[in-house]
Amino acid sequence: QLVESGGGLVQPGGSLRLSCVASGSIFSVYTMGWYRQASGKERELVATITSGGRINSGDFVKGRFTISRDNAKATVSLEMNSLQTEDKAVYYCNADCEVGTGNYWGQGTQVTVTS
Repeated sequence: QLVESGGGLVQPGGSLRLSCVASGSIFSVYTMGWYRQASGKERELVATITSGGRINSGDFVKGRFTISRDNAKATVSLEMNSLQTEDKAVYYCNADCEVGTGNYWGQGTQVTVTS
């Protein structure tokens, strides 16, 4: 089970921090990630971080977003800075097992950027 928090309303140029807490599995063997889906668009990669700490991110991140994980707390976070109106979307936490099958999604958290 993945539970996200931290979404909300922010002005352009503002910041938000999303968090996702995982339960029910061995967190350390999962690649954790954040994806987002804007209204009328397909879900897209924001960033992922493997159990070894390797990070992959979407081109639009451009150093504005930072993903991190805390295996002891079974938490993955996404620090988002310099938010733009185009970043408005539902952000989803994802867990993908590295040693077998298993791919899980959170319920999503809304991020709205508006002046």
